[in-house]
Amino acid sequence: MAKPQKLGKGLNAIFGDEIDDFIKDLEQDENKVSNELKIEDIRSNPYQPRKTFDEEKIKELAESIKEHGVLQPIIVRKSLDGYELIAGERRLKASKVAEKETIPAIVVDFNDQQMMEVALLENVQREDLSPIEEAEAYDNILKKLSYTQDELAKRVGKSRPYITNMLRLLKLPREIREMLMKKELSYGHARALVNIEDEEEAIRLAQKAFKDGLSVREIENLSSKQKVVKPHKEKKAKSEFSDVEGIMEKKLATKVKINKHQITISYSGIDDLNRILELIDCLDK
Repeated sequence: MAKPQKLGKGLNAIFGDEIDDFIKDLEQDENKVSNELKIEDIRSNPYQPRKTFDEEKIKELAESIKEHGVLQPIIVRKSLDGYELIAGERRLKASKVAEKETIPAIVVDFNDQQMMEVALLENVQREDLSPIEEAEAYDNILKKLSYTQDELAKRVGKSRPYITNMLRLLKLPREIREMLMKKELSYGHARALVNIEDEEEAIRLAQKAFKDGLSVREIENLSSKQKVVKPHKEKKAKSEFSDVEGIMEKKLATKVKINKHQITISYSGIDDLNRILELIDCLDK
């Protein structure tokens, strides 16, 4: 399969087709020099898509690190003030829990784009991201690295429709996105809810799905039966004074309403009223 030409100067040119394989090879390469760096000198990756971590798994890893140490070094790059993490967020967090002062690390010379690609693509390929974290990662890749959806799909081993459907989740109301982050709803539930235009109805069904343990099919059935259809506004009939209203509104730069017995001119305050009075020559000179 040909490599996307648009990525010629990115990771594809130096890492090959699989960032996942590249990271593993780099971490396990016996020829790479591993340094013991002070944990306090290492900052988290600013491009890390994962917002939540399983605290129990972090604690389990911390216990393993206390007993056996960190078996695979993390990957960092030098910054103006210490180091920035590229890969190995869980190991770094667990080492802090284990109260370690140093951690083995491989220092590589990455620019911002390379660092961003590793952070986003490696997490998508290797980590158990929530649907929203995954969707946000895809969105960042598309916006910041100028990938097309087709290129992105090939890079992460997904189909184009899968990428499109994931990105649609970002249109969900904030309350539903938070439920997905907490794993109170599944990706299937989210796909059923994203088709509901009325936000309040979507939130209500999401909460019902979580509370009552509804299946995706049940949500689909409920949404098709109970989705609120917004009534179309009836087109206002054109009055016999519409043309005159339009002329006056253009002249006065404000809303004007005319009927058979009166003219109503809208204004927003005393200054606006004085402006209108001056326009119609009603102010004392």
